[in-house]
Amino acid sequence: MTAALTTEMTTPTITARPHGKTRILVNCNAKAMQDPAGRDVLVEQVKSALPDAEVWFTADDVSITDLIERATRDGATLLVAGGGDGTVNAVASAVIGTGRTLGVLPLGTLNHFAKDLTIPFDIEAAVLLLRDGLVCEVDVGEVNDRIFINNSGLGLYPDIVRQRERRQEAGSSKWPAALVSTVYALRRYRLLGIRVMVGAKAMYRRTPAVFIGNNEYTTDNGLEPKRPSLSDGRLALYMPHPSGRARLLWFSLRALLGNSRRLEGFDVLLTESLTIESRHRRLHVALDGEVTIMETPLHYRTRAKALRVLVPTIVR
Repeated sequence: MTAALTTEMTTPTITARPHGKTRILVNCNAKAMQDPAGRDVLVEQVKSALPDAEVWFTADDVSITDLIERATRDGATLLVAGGGDGTVNAVASAVIGTGRTLGVLPLGTLNHFAKDLTIPFDIEAAVLLLRDGLVCEVDVGEVNDRIFINNSGLGLYPDIVRQRERRQEAGSSKWPAALVSTVYALRRYRLLGIRVMVGAKAMYRRTPAVFIGNNEYTTDNGLEPKRPSLSDGRLALYMPHPSGRARLLWFSLRALLGNSRRLEGFDVLLTESLTIESRHRRLHVALDGEVTIMETPLHYRTRAKALRVLVPTIVR
């Protein structure tokens, strides 16, 4: 079954880079920042391109949330998230609705959000973008007052993320940890009984996983995740039908990569909002690769063009 409640595709609003203070908030656990030498290089690059900007790093007793609060008190108008998608989510959550702008330094492993906005992965080029970029208004997804910039997941997906984090903390690299965690989760998964409400329409499903994208994903490049638009004002819901473990393994790996559009045997729904009900009072919910526990029902909606973010001059 494939259903769609669509809005017309809109053109992103582009404005000039904001004036005022720039504060660059760097997660030292990010892949590119674990080596202190890499941090020194970043500071020099920022000094060269943005002399008035300040670079702040997390520490054992300083979280990214602490840095965000400090930057907000400091009156920063451009808050730059230096890290992976989880760090970007944290900074974006603080920027939305304040008139401030988000900048992105893709220092993590996957960097889905930066990739979809064509932000360069080369750190020096990304720093120059903070000086020369334009402000684009893009969508975010929201569930029970928590935002996501890429996707949200239930069922198998948060189980895999939790197992992956444990294996990474034990010393495994990300991709081997993801593969082993996927296989482990598939050995013990249970079907999730849910009711999906879209307006007055209800869909009852028993499914191993639910994947909700902030705008629609395509599979034009195989496993490579791609969203043609981040300002289309839609959520994309994907639910695989109960099937063999091999097919679910394939779906789960593709979901981790942010790509599940053309896999046969699952429901697709494009909509501005939806509600997921369950007999469970609480569910594990993945948001941009971070897992939290939420009370049900889960109310999802798109917040169209709610996030101001610096991008290259060419955007989708």
